[in-house]
Amino acid sequence: MQVQFNSDHTVMGTENVAERIEGKVREKLGRFEDRLTRLEIHVHDEHRHTHGHDDKACTIEARPRSGKPIGVTETGSTVDDAARKAAMTLAQRLDRHFGKQSRHSHDQRPDKVM
Repeated sequence: MQVQFNSDHTVMGTENVAERIEGKVREKLGRFEDRLTRLEIHVHDEHRHTHGHDDKACTIEARPRSGKPIGVTETGSTVDDAARKAAMTLAQRLDRHFGKQSRHSHDQRPDKVM
């Protein structure tokens, strides 16, 4: 599974932010690795000119091997907090997505044995 990390210049102030967030997201979503081709992580400051509570945002988009991309966005007081929330929300959505997919992919009905 390929991971792409994007951010604006306002959140790159802390050292190793990309590595730290990518590691946390991989840890939370690792169980889906064989079902996803790519994860895109976008972090940014929603209110660049002001400092406030929950002004950092993280969007994570997962690309399943089959189907349309699934994305979530969460906010937090730090990019780490926003990324943690986004990874948790995406894990829940992927659980539902792959659960529905497995429930709807039925095997052919076996021949009746008499």
